[in-house]
Amino acid sequence: MEESLHHLLMADHLLFHKSLLAGIKDINLTPGQPKILDYLLFHDGAIQKEIAAACRIEPATITSVLLGMENKGLIVRKNLNCNRRSLYVYLTDKGRSIAKQVESKFKIIEEKALLGFSDEEKEMLIAFLTKINKNMCEKGVVSDEQK
Repeated sequence: MEESLHHLLMADHLLFHKSLLAGIKDINLTPGQPKILDYLLFHDGAIQKEIAAACRIEPATITSVLLGMENKGLIVRKNLNCNRRSLYVYLTDKGRSIAKQVESKFKIIEEKALLGFSDEEKEMLIAFLTKINKNMCEKGVVSDEQK
C-alpha cells in the first residue's frame, strides 16, 4: 500500500506527541500545556490572544488551559495599565524551569526524528511543511474557527 500524505502526517504527529508525553509524564502537564510553555519561553509577557494564535488553540480553550497552568503555579496573568481586556501571561520560576525541560524534550525528539537528514533536507522539510500550513490556512481548507 502506498502511504498517503494525510496518513503519514497524522502518524508522525501521533508518534511525536506520544514521545513528548512519555518524556514529560513525571511533570504532570496536560496535552495543550507543553506548546504554551515552549512559546512563553521565548515570548514571556504575551497576551492570551497571541498565545492562542501561535499555539493554534481555540480562543475559548486557551482560557481554561491557562487557568490550569496558573493553578499549577506555572504562569501568572496580569493586567497592565488597568486594561482588563488584555491579560499578559508570564512564566513563574517554576514555569520557566519546566518550560526548559519541555524545550529539551522537543529537541531530543526532533533530533531522533531527523536522524540521517542532511541540513539541506531539514531546511527543505521545514519549508515544505510551512508551505502546506500556509496553503491549508489561506486556501479555505481550514476555517477561521479551526486555525
